[in-house]
Amino acid sequence: MRALIHDSFGDPAEVLHVVDVDTPEPAPGQVRVRTLLSPVHNHDLWTIRGTYGFRPELPARAGTEAVGVVDALGEGVETLRVGQRVVTGGTFGVWAEFFVAPAAALIPVPDAIDDGAAAQLVSMPFSALSLLDSLGARPGQWIAQNAANGAVGRLVAQLAAARGIRVLGLVRRGESVSELAAAGIADTVATDEDGWQGRALAITGGAPVIAGVDSVGGSASDDVLSLLAENATLVVFGAMAAPTMQLSSGRVIFGQITVKGFWGSKVSQAMDPGVRAGLIGEILTRVAEGSLDLPVAAVHPFEDASGAARANVEPGRVGKLLLQP
Repeated sequence: MRALIHDSFGDPAEVLHVVDVDTPEPAPGQVRVRTLLSPVHNHDLWTIRGTYGFRPELPARAGTEAVGVVDALGEGVETLRVGQRVVTGGTFGVWAEFFVAPAAALIPVPDAIDDGAAAQLVSMPFSALSLLDSLGARPGQWIAQNAANGAVGRLVAQLAAARGIRVLGLVRRGESVSELAAAGIADTVATDEDGWQGRALAITGGAPVIAGVDSVGGSASDDVLSLLAENATLVVFGAMAAPTMQLSSGRVIFGQITVKGFWGSKVSQAMDPGVRAGLIGEILTRVAEGSLDLPVAAVHPFEDASGAARANVEPGRVGKLLLQP
């Protein structure tokens, strides 16, 4: 079979290449899946660069999420059947024509969800919903987030709306406000415009913002902090612009603010199986009913993985880039 491999850590556009490897056989309790589509996530590219929290042994495969069709069952697998469409969000090495995964790591996909949405059902939506769930916000309460026009930001806004939670979104460009409004996401302000804090206050009507999410870093972290109520929590989800956060010590001290990190893979590992199943079920329901949109920007063949990696950093993209064997 064909698989994407990198022999060294570096720019994914330069180090990824297609090679022929043996088709894997499922061990007991495992399933072999024929890959249909797989999304390109930032954490996949960071892993290839060697800058993520997980560094595979070289030469290494790549990719962690995919939708595919069950091709073969290992001994003892009775919960799935050959020909069934499934997704996985935590199986390393899925950028290949076939991959094997534990049966427990695969989720059957309802017919109402197409392949493009199914390919990205787990990683980002599950991280977004887990993040939202961890904030403890109740219906009617406000949270704030920057990178509101990013993939996770859009997911958080949609999932929060379905739960009745209000989200104040921050973006860095004025045109992003209208782009989000066209997608049905309101309550957004652009921090590159004078008086944005006043507009943010007008949107919330002075209601307390009980939690904030920072996915940008640098001075953008302090923009979120400035909106938070006393005893609020600032959650660090990413560092898109800078690896360090610039925070006002006074706001943290006198506001009694809690600052903590959120790493989806660690949260998922520690999560009660019943809670996890409930969150996955909520995601499937939201996508099937149309209240959670998972758009696709483009589909690239494996041979153009370098093009997908370059396109992933282009500004203004809406939707995920997908790889297809």
